[in-house]
Amino acid sequence: MEVSNSNKRQPQNDKQIFILSGQSNMAGRGGVSHQKKWDGVVPPACRSHPSILRLNAHLKWEEAREPLHADIDAKKVCGVGPGMSYANAIRERFGVVGLVPCAVGGTAIREWERGKHLYESMVKRGRAAAVEGGEIRALLWYQGESDTSSLHDAESYKANMQRLIRDVREDLHLPSLPIIQVAIASGDDRYLEKVREAQKGISLPNVVCVDAKGLQLKEDNLHLTTEAQVRLGHILAEAFLHHFAPSESSSAT
Repeated sequence: MEVSNSNKRQPQNDKQIFILSGQSNMAGRGGVSHQKKWDGVVPPACRSHPSILRLNAHLKWEEAREPLHADIDAKKVCGVGPGMSYANAIRERFGVVGLVPCAVGGTAIREWERGKHLYESMVKRGRAAAVEGGEIRALLWYQGESDTSSLHDAESYKANMQRLIRDVREDLHLPSLPIIQVAIASGDDRYLEKVREAQKGISLPNVVCVDAKGLQLKEDNLHLTTEAQVRLGHILAEAFLHHFAPSESSSAT
């Protein structure tokens, strides 16, 4: 695995690695207009930094920058997501932060089953991220909007998510891998609350849920605004520091 020249000065064997997965609100649509163009606005909290790396689609480390998922959720226009504000909020405590973007817009939980392309790609990328050293610290998961239109999908969500957690822990050989999932704030009103209840009701060890409800949505009433994505990144960072790195939580942003 190669690292771009600009990052060779970074100590690659002590990366603190975070997998970012789910659907469009994790991939990021902040600043993307209804004409499917990104406005290019990068808030200060999302700016690139030499100590924040991303694993690109070719499994090579490079300096991370928005849009973080541009070559992963490649069939859609990506904008600002929560990943960069999350990384900037924790980087001073953790040195080199390695982000592994895996999210793909418009995907339902059943498309993330073991054996299917999205799941296998996520596991492959997770393994590749740690092959030259570093530690996978957590999986950040924001998905579920595509499961709010069907009663069957909504009722199956909890069992499907619990299976995904068990499978990814087994396949990455990390039985206690922290999972921070986001309870969705948008979707089809028919079964939105049922999916949210499922997300908040998972009681597996080392699984934490933060809530996106109340964060500002764009005019499409589905995707978070750029400002909301910045805030979500900070919420995720606060959750990680509090639950999985408590000795360092006092300096959370």
